Amino acid sequence: MGRLSLFFLAGFLAVPCFHQPLLGLLHAHGVVPFAPFSVQATWPLGLPAWLSAAFWGGVWGMLMLGLLRWQPGTPQPWLKALLFGGIALTGVALLLVFPLKGLGFDLRQLPGRFLIGFLLNGAWGVGTLVFARSLFGQPVPGRP
Repeated sequence: MGRLSLFFLAGFLAVPCFHQPLLGLLHAHGVVPFAPFSVQATWPLGLPAWLSAAFWGGVWGMLMLGLLRWQPGTPQPWLKALLFGGIALTGVALLLVFPLKGLGFDLRQLPGRFLIGFLLNGAWGVGTLVFARSLFGQPVPGRP
C-alpha cells in the first residue's frame, strides 16, 4: 500500500476512533446537541454524516502528514498534529463548511464553536498520528 494511501487510512480511522468518541462524550455531558455516528445523509452524495467526516478525515490526513513530513521512526510531532487538527480543520469548518451548510457565522458563538472544534479536531490530529505510526510499524534497529 502506498504512502499516501496509508496517510488517508490513518486520517479516516481517526474519525471513528478519536473524533466521534470525543463527540459522544461532549454530547453525553450536554456540551453539544448532536450525537456521534450520525447516519443523517450529507450533501451532495447522501453519505451518512460520520462516513463523510471519515472520508474528509482521510483527505486531511494526507495533507497533514505530508505537510509535517512525517516519517516512520522519526520523533512524533504530537503537538504539531494537535495544533494542525485543532486550528486548521476548525478554521476551515467555521469559515467555509458551516456557511456552506447554512449554519451561518455568528461572532457571538465563535469562541465556543472554536473551542469545541479545537478539541474534536485536535483529537483527530493526534489520532491520525497514532494510526500512521501503527500502520507504518516501527523500523527494525540497524535497518534502513
